[in-house]
Amino acid sequence: MSVHPLPVDPVADAGRKRAVATHAARSLHKGQQTRAVILEAALAQAAHMGLEGLSIGALAEMTQMSKSGVFAHFGSREELQIAVIREYHTRFEDEVFFPAVREQRGLPRLRALFDRWVKRVSVELDSGCIYISGAVEFDDRPGPVRDALATMVRNWQSALERAIRLSIDAGHLRADTDTLQMLFELHGLILALHHDARFLRLPGAVDRARKGFDRIVQFYLQDEPAAATRPRSAPR
Repeated sequence: MSVHPLPVDPVADAGRKRAVATHAARSLHKGQQTRAVILEAALAQAAHMGLEGLSIGALAEMTQMSKSGVFAHFGSREELQIAVIREYHTRFEDEVFFPAVREQRGLPRLRALFDRWVKRVSVELDSGCIYISGAVEFDDRPGPVRDALATMVRNWQSALERAIRLSIDAGHLRADTDTLQMLFELHGLILALHHDARFLRLPGAVDRARKGFDRIVQFYLQDEPAAATRPRSAPR
């Protein structure tokens, strides 16, 4: 005797599918929240102890989770380090890049990018800039963590280089401005700021960084057209 499957109640079946989907969505949301909590703790730990200072065990204690629970969200210490780098970059963009690009193209935008960068570094003096500290940790250590960090720094430098080029296109900076040289000089100001203010604890480092920016810009400023500076002849 053949057995026929029971008829499916469409209403009940739809209800079961909704229940399964709702449960899956809640589980996903809870997992995302847990991951966000771990990342927040990891960012704080990395800021004070460096990326190499990240510890699954310490994060488990900080978040009151098991080591296996923390490990399940990242899979390895290396993946955790990369996730921290990406999260740091996302926050850096939110605080520095996106507000600055709302400024007028050209020198106003370049100045806003630098000003917000200085502000970000000055706020991090008691913790540490992961871009800078990470570069020190991984400059001679090839691998996925170094690659992720270098990619984020290059992305930021590319944004600054575009801002310099737009300043040239807008006529704010000279047409012969060497964009890579100017970028190098601006980046050097930030490294000096971090060194003087964080390592040497010298007062006035932020002001010196801003003055340095003004002097660099002054060097590359577009000269006024000759017609605008030529003395007018007396009316006849």
